[in-house]
Amino acid sequence: MKLFKLQPEIHKFDNFNEFVLEFGVSDKDLIVVNNSIYNKFIKKLDLKSIFISPKKYGDGEPSDEIIDKVLAEASQYDFDRVIAIGGGAVMDISKFLVIENVSETLDVFERKIEFNKIKELIAIPTTCGTGSEVTSYSVAEIKSKGTKMGIGIEEFLPDYAVLIPELLRNIPYKFFAFSTLDALVHAAESFVSPGSNPYTDIFAQNAIEIILKGYKVIAENGKDCYSEIIEDFLIGSNYAGIAFGNTGVGPVHALSYPLGGKYHVAHGECNYEFFTPVFKAYTEIAPEGKIKKFNDLVISTLELDKESDVYAALDQLFNSIWEKKKLNFFGMEEKEILEFTESVIEKQQRLLSNNYADLSKKQIMTIYKDLY
Repeated sequence: MKLFKLQPEIHKFDNFNEFVLEFGVSDKDLIVVNNSIYNKFIKKLDLKSIFISPKKYGDGEPSDEIIDKVLAEASQYDFDRVIAIGGGAVMDISKFLVIENVSETLDVFERKIEFNKIKELIAIPTTCGTGSEVTSYSVAEIKSKGTKMGIGIEEFLPDYAVLIPELLRNIPYKFFAFSTLDALVHAAESFVSPGSNPYTDIFAQNAIEIILKGYKVIAENGKDCYSEIIEDFLIGSNYAGIAFGNTGVGPVHALSYPLGGKYHVAHGECNYEFFTPVFKAYTEIAPEGKIKKFNDLVISTLELDKESDVYAALDQLFNSIWEKKKLNFFGMEEKEILEFTESVIEKQQRLLSNNYADLSKKQIMTIYKDLY
């Protein structure tokens, strides 16, 4: 029985120039990076590499249409390595560029082609949330289906994960909030996953503790201090990625996909919406076992009384990081409570089944209704 795998070789540098020198970046490298990062950290180095900016094909999180256009552009070039520098969107797109004979993204998500990795992949995160630099997963909005889909294949695993805190020091606060909330969900879902084990728990537990302690610092000292402790969150996100890369994620992600797919809500914010409601449901269904260990971990980390309402405390802490909105704020209509519930049950069984305790259709609908 397989317990644990960590493929990417992990490196850390103080600045981007150190990475360029150590890895010998050249004209045979295809670098996928958006203009904001390029202009701030890369342009001054006058590299001769090939550059692609996914944002010229569309803003926001990746869709199959954007990825197809990036694939078409990349097919014009001769390169040996792919270097992905960005958030989860850039890394999720870049993973398609290392697979042979991919021209349509949906073929990959529907597993209609053979997967043959022909390029080396170096992943450098510029947010602290997805952990995509150490996972085999990619998520995209599938326009024709009106939802998000995810896939995890060995060929998507980066060969190198490179951590450069300098790239994150001045990220907009909104991106910091959404990405770190996303990382916390990854770690929490991994911790209670039926696929968890002592090895994955080491990384999940440490990620949860790092992120929650960082949130306490921000709650006590104000939002402006987040950049001073950004390296902690980068490490926490990396730990979370290692954890869920081995266990997968579950119903929190399943419930978030219809909202994100239809109303283009940021992935981290979507997961934030459903995190505590799903875990409260777990506690009601099966209060002993792994969910109790999770609740005890939160109590210990936040230094709460043993009789405290864990999820009220978490909601209060999270709201000091980013105020949670009602689902109708994003444009969701009341009739979609049932539609989203049925979509989750029909299209997200893989995620729903990776759970601590089964959620019934009624419970899923109640979560949507309460958040609406």
